[in-house]
Amino acid sequence: MREAREEFNWAAAGELPTLVTLSDIRGDLHMHTTASDGQDSIEEMVAAARARGLSYIAITDHSKRVSMAHGLDGDRLRRQWLEVDQINRQTADIEVLKGSECDMLEKGGMDLPDDVLAEGDWVIASVHYGQNQSRQQITERILEALENPHVDMLAHPTGRLINRREPYDVDLDQVMAAAVKYRKLLELNANPARLDLNDVYCAAAKRLGIPIVINTDA
Repeated sequence: MREAREEFNWAAAGELPTLVTLSDIRGDLHMHTTASDGQDSIEEMVAAARARGLSYIAITDHSKRVSMAHGLDGDRLRRQWLEVDQINRQTADIEVLKGSECDMLEKGGMDLPDDVLAEGDWVIASVHYGQNQSRQQITERILEALENPHVDMLAHPTGRLINRREPYDVDLDQVMAAAVKYRKLLELNANPARLDLNDVYCAAAKRLGIPIVINTDA
């Protein structure tokens, strides 16, 4: 709130908002395991979530386009989801959702077929490749993904990495309009290198009634 935007007006009106704290976080809907580029198994992620007092998590390993992270094709993903089903049968205190961080392809379309995505509980759409494309191309890729009925959330919507990579050029006004139209969620990726959506766009999303999901990308 220390950005000389709304906080002085809020304070003058006695309406300073209560900020989110770590104890408010009930779940984590963006996390990776050793199946792609994570460092721990699903069971270890569940144990860590339990230790943090979480009620639910989603396992969202990368799709196959992210080959450098050993992304999963449809067959591997379905096998992982069978493993998640088994873990859920054995776990009463945390719900584990069958998810995927599915890439939006440079040419358009999703990296996994709809019949696979339809079997998941939680599908994240992400831009990892083609970040130097034109504003129109990147925006159209994201709009197409948000229109997909199997996609639930747009991850790290501008792709920035603080002090390492500038945001890609995207029309976030159009993206947010599509999120409203198709009832999609946008991510505030809490990885300290990302923090994306940033504060300005989080406020814009709030004004539009777009739910913001705070995830770790662990």
